[in-house]
Amino acid sequence: MANGRRRRKLHLSKIYTFNCVKPSADEDDQSQIGGPGFSRVVFCNDPDSLEIHRYANNYVKTTKYTPATFIPKALFEQFRRVANFFFLLTGILAFTPLAPYSSTSAIVPLVFVIGVSMVKEGIEDWRRKQQDIEVNNRKVKVHRGNGVFEYMQWRHLRVGDVVKVEKDEFFPADIILLSSSYEDAICYVETMNLDGETNLKLKQALEATSSLSEDSNFADFKAIVRCEDPNANLYSFVGTMDIETQYPLSPQQLLLRDSKLRNTDYVYGVVVFTGHDTKVMQNSTDPPSKRSRIERKMDYIIYFMFGMLCLISFIGSIFFGIWTRDDLRNNAMTSWYLRPDDTTVYFNPKRAALAAFLHFLTALMLYSYFIPISLYVSIEIGKLLQTHFINNDIQMYHEESDKPAHARTSNLNEELGQVDTILSDKTGTLTCNSMEFVKCSIARTAYGRGITDVEMAMARRKGSPIADQHGEFNDSDDQTPPVKGFNFKDERITGGKWTYEPHSETIQKFLQLLAVCHTVIPEVDEETGNISYEAESPDEAAFVIAARELGFEFYKRTQTAVYLHELDPISGQKVDRSYKVLNVLEFNSTRKRMSVIVQTEEGKLLLLSKGADSVMFARLARDGADFEEETREHVNEYADAGLRTLLLAYRELHEEEYAEFNEKFSKARNSVSADRETLMDQVAEMVEKDLILLGATAVEDKLQSGVPECIDKLAQAGIKIWVLTGDKMETAINIGYACSLLRQGMKQIIISLETPEIKALEKSGDKDAIAKAHKESVIQQITVGKAQVTSTGGESEAYALIIDGKSLAYALEDDVKISFLALAVSCASVICCRSSPKQKALVTRLVKEGTKRTTLAIGDGANDVGMLQEADIGVGISGAEGMQAVMSSDIAIAQFRFLERLLLVHGHWCYRRISSMICYFFYKNITFGVTLFLYEVFTSFSAEPAYNDWFLSLYNVFFTSLPPIALGVLDQDVSARFCRKFPLLYQEGVQNVLFSWRRIFTWMFNGVYSGVIIFFFCAKALSLSAFNSAGKTVGSEIFGVIMYTGVVIVANCQMALFVQYFTLVQHIFIWGSIGIWFLFLVIYGSINPDLSTTAYEVFVEATGPAPRFWVVTLLVVVAALVPYFAYSAVQMRFFPMYHNMIQWIRLEGRSEDPEYADMVRQRSIRPTTVGFTARAAARKGRASRERQQNGR
Repeated sequence: MANGRRRRKLHLSKIYTFNCVKPSADEDDQSQIGGPGFSRVVFCNDPDSLEIHRYANNYVKTTKYTPATFIPKALFEQFRRVANFFFLLTGILAFTPLAPYSSTSAIVPLVFVIGVSMVKEGIEDWRRKQQDIEVNNRKVKVHRGNGVFEYMQWRHLRVGDVVKVEKDEFFPADIILLSSSYEDAICYVETMNLDGETNLKLKQALEATSSLSEDSNFADFKAIVRCEDPNANLYSFVGTMDIETQYPLSPQQLLLRDSKLRNTDYVYGVVVFTGHDTKVMQNSTDPPSKRSRIERKMDYIIYFMFGMLCLISFIGSIFFGIWTRDDLRNNAMTSWYLRPDDTTVYFNPKRAALAAFLHFLTALMLYSYFIPISLYVSIEIGKLLQTHFINNDIQMYHEESDKPAHARTSNLNEELGQVDTILSDKTGTLTCNSMEFVKCSIARTAYGRGITDVEMAMARRKGSPIADQHGEFNDSDDQTPPVKGFNFKDERITGGKWTYEPHSETIQKFLQLLAVCHTVIPEVDEETGNISYEAESPDEAAFVIAARELGFEFYKRTQTAVYLHELDPISGQKVDRSYKVLNVLEFNSTRKRMSVIVQTEEGKLLLLSKGADSVMFARLARDGADFEEETREHVNEYADAGLRTLLLAYRELHEEEYAEFNEKFSKARNSVSADRETLMDQVAEMVEKDLILLGATAVEDKLQSGVPECIDKLAQAGIKIWVLTGDKMETAINIGYACSLLRQGMKQIIISLETPEIKALEKSGDKDAIAKAHKESVIQQITVGKAQVTSTGGESEAYALIIDGKSLAYALEDDVKISFLALAVSCASVICCRSSPKQKALVTRLVKEGTKRTTLAIGDGANDVGMLQEADIGVGISGAEGMQAVMSSDIAIAQFRFLERLLLVHGHWCYRRISSMICYFFYKNITFGVTLFLYEVFTSFSAEPAYNDWFLSLYNVFFTSLPPIALGVLDQDVSARFCRKFPLLYQEGVQNVLFSWRRIFTWMFNGVYSGVIIFFFCAKALSLSAFNSAGKTVGSEIFGVIMYTGVVIVANCQMALFVQYFTLVQHIFIWGSIGIWFLFLVIYGSINPDLSTTAYEVFVEATGPAPRFWVVTLLVVVAALVPYFAYSAVQMRFFPMYHNMIQWIRLEGRSEDPEYADMVRQRSIRPTTVGFTARAAARKGRASRERQQNGR
């Protein structure tokens, strides 16, 4: 054999599922080859073919920019911000004589703001580039001719290349499987990065290519593949391969990029799709340019401010034009001191209209201070510092994996406080990708003393003594069991003690069934002798491990038999036993059960079956259901605890009965008709009856630590949670129970196309009729569901919507999706099963655009990338497998439970900080701008600035810039503990109460009021009297300094009144900004008057020594701030917002009073939502209604 290896002998198709050998594709599908959408032709092992050069190369790019597009695209990103575009226009006008200030002072701040933002964008995209380089430079063995394989970088692969992928390597492109290290040409594939599932998938090559087992076999290998064009469907593939004869290809031969080869030494394959043509890349979209809702709303505020700026400029220009025209009447100069008879075009009475227009342009530049140029750069700085705190939050650090939270972009911090709907993946996001055997029921006796995550959460909530029985709960880490997959604790049957139980014979049969009825493959470590198991599903592995730990060790499988080390109840010793496997009746979503027929060493024929209680109870024999009632009770208890349950039953077959069954089953199995599976199911029905019940198993799809508690808190915060998963419906429903998204008593609206009527129609083969019937069925089910929800008003009952992937495809069509969304948003929880990555992205888009609310998507695999990019916020779970989701996310966390702190604490804080920061920015700039405008009114709109040029330039840069940054980084209305204790506080962000138009206009009005008070108070207090002891009156330079001083102090003191959480930094920034103003006034006024102009010695010689200056400044500050102080005091006392109520609790020391705290918190606990708290509330409500009915 090649490279000295022997091929592994395991004829899987003879002992397992029949998926590997079923017909590859329908004839109708094959007839499409060569038509539209099916035009791809691949010449295998022919690198010189001209056809290859038409196809994409294998280089993959996930970056937003390229060196050529960075500058234009980044500039576009910056100048689509309205304020930046406006300041670009004013900067251009600053180079003309119209400008009231120098061009340098207009351009330099804009260049700085744009430059900082572009550098930040460039750094973030460079990190994505580094990830791309790492992936594209991976290596794989490629056939170079004459049977020689050499390593080549992924990016150089071409369509038609033959590659050799070895164990635990990722597939570099979409590949047609040719052969493997197994003689059956099968291989195991892990698709964790595609669909999130950790259980291995089986693939099998065509029999015609299975003999290509050595490198040398490919020296003369030639074939032509004709197949479908690149598309996003992960679960379908239609094609043919010509090797002398034409063979059909199906998904069973397709190995997808980013999936991994497992438990197979090597495979050979031919590349059919490369780079962005691969299915995983077809499911991804370009990295979007995301902007927060607050930032987009800020654009509208700037539109409004720009409109007001144009209005006041227009009004001023009209008055200016009238007064300019009146300066010269009949050659008589009314304002002789202005010499209107000898002036420039800007003040020419004879061309008053032109002078008015030019004044309008000058006024636009002068009043541009109404719009804060430093707003964006200050927000950028604030957000960067916010992300620093998020990244360094020790409570979001996962010690086990050594991974902290990582905000990969700072653009969306405030969006974290406005999330209305969370769309979550399941496997690897809610769960740990592991299954544990926890409990079982055998012969009416319940075994297993462990408690599940859901039970632990309920116990903690109620303060139940169960917590004391099982030790302290640990929120920070999972309690890892001694044996992976086995978390069973019960001294009655562990350690071989089951032999002393009253029903030991039933227990023995129960454990034998667990050890035999499966499709697991054992692998023995040659060095240690330890046995590990590879299973198609994690629960099967858990059953086999449980049987081993309880005395029935499965250790070997051949083509026709399984071998066990069994505990003999008589001798107490391990004995070797074998069971001949005659047939495997596989599990599917219709049958909901799996059976095997085996022959024991004594010659007995046994049917061993395990399946869902919904189908198994109906198949029990009358004399085989002695303890059916007790088992039902146990199954219901397990389901309520979030466990996945299966019933175990068996029957003994007679040889004649088996012979008849086997003949019919073989005939059905070998059928090549479209209804092959249906025929097999019908034959299986004949034998899967009259079963004898043994008991039930209960396994836990182990949730990540803290998931039920996190979901409960998020539900109390009013956040809706949807689960979008590629798993089967049964699996998704079970995990829904485990994490409290579903509960007993919650009405389920299930939309599925697995009905008998639809299946009967599908046999006809008329695709158009089938598609029409599918769509009509989905529309009817949606209509019925909406009527069901509407009939109760959604007030007293909670509904759950569960829909499968096939139905979802029709529900997302343009004429159906609005109805589907209406039904979905009226339900407490939504679970979409068997969803493709494209469907996940489309559902996310539907929710985002249909509800007009903020959506957050969270996932951990490459199959979640489209969803993460489509959502307003994409959160990637940095799990153990793959980093594709993290690379495409906006924020990365290590565990789902960290989402609670990320949203309820950091999200709320960031939303409040940014919204308050923006409101304050407009307040202080309106205050400043109003004084400029009123000064213009009293100077005949002459466009003469009230302040020195440097005063104008530095107002936003030095004297009022630092306090709002401190506000945006450090302010807290409520501590982190209270944010989590009172989750409904989060609704302030969802409802946008802190950045509503009412609140924005209130701050604007406050700014107008402050500006008016400052101007008129200064003007009236300083007019018609001497300013100092020398008898001097106030000139424009002194008046400007006094008024400017009032503006600076009022703006900073307003911040002091507004701050909720003072730190040393706030004190330094607020009072330091005022101090910097006075220090600047002294230093700037002492330099050469050619530079300081109107500010020369104005403080030292004029304002500083004058008592009136200090008195006027004090009175101006008090008069400007008293109304805001009074308004805040009245609101806090008589009309408190939710955060004010929590502040009162903290102030009065009643935070530990459970009754008072519950009274404040009760609005967030509703029986129609999800979570274990809502579950308890629903139970309490039902009990109350029952008592009322009994009382009647």
